Amino acid sequence: MEEQGDRMPFLAHLEELRWRLMKAVIAILVCAIVIFIFTETLTQVLFLNMAETDFPIFRFFCWAFNICVDKIAIDFQSIELTGQFTTNLMMSILGGVIVAFPFIFYQIWAFVKPGLKDREKKMAKGIVFYVSLLFFVGVSFGYWIVAPLSVQFFGNWKMVDAISNTITINSYLKTITNTVFLTGIFFLLPIIIYMFSKLGIVTAAFLKKFRKHAYVGVLILAAVITPPDIFTQLVVTLPIVGLYEVGIFIAKRIEKQRYQDSLT
Repeated sequence: MEEQGDRMPFLAHLEELRWRLMKAVIAILVCAIVIFIFTETLTQVLFLNMAETDFPIFRFFCWAFNICVDKIAIDFQSIELTGQFTTNLMMSILGGVIVAFPFIFYQIWAFVKPGLKDREKKMAKGIVFYVSLLFFVGVSFGYWIVAPLSVQFFGNWKMVDAISNTITINSYLKTITNTVFLTGIFFLLPIIIYMFSKLGIVTAAFLKKFRKHAYVGVLILAAVITPPDIFTQLVVTLPIVGLYEVGIFIAKRIEKQRYQDSLT
């Protein structure tokens, strides 16, 4: 895309967007193919072991809080002829999106950036790195903490002992991958607040005023991606609340810097 100041025809914009999207799709497909090739190893090492009591988060809770998991009563099955294949494809594609996220975001940013003003470009310096970093921190948090706690809670939950938990592999992997991906998205909150503060859309006073409303929203989001037990919801809620408070601090710094610039 041409630099700001040179008008680009509408069709040229569409062509630029098409190529950016194609590059992103190719990156997803390449990553998905690699994941698909190593399906057996990745499934066993990254996913099925999450249903074992020696998974790191379970051992940590047992050591630190004496909250020990004796067993996770899950038996896996696939009840459809194409079940394992479609699950494999779903896991590979979503995994491809997660692995290729920095490149995908870069393509989006490269398309948007030339249309921004110099001030807007300056305020977004390093955005690809910071967005990718926060996303992968969120993904790691979702994988190592949120997802296994969800597996443990739902895997052991029984209405009566006569009903056993025979879980389809599709349901199991879908729960894990969706949880991990959504947690990564939630961790982008400080970047969103930073951008909105720079653009003057939100202020620190505004964020403080609606702090209670935001906390309620966080609790609702935590309830969506976690089991309905208080402990797990707190484990998810507290980091997101912390990120919101970081956002308030960022907004304050931006307003302070803007005020100092107005005096010079």
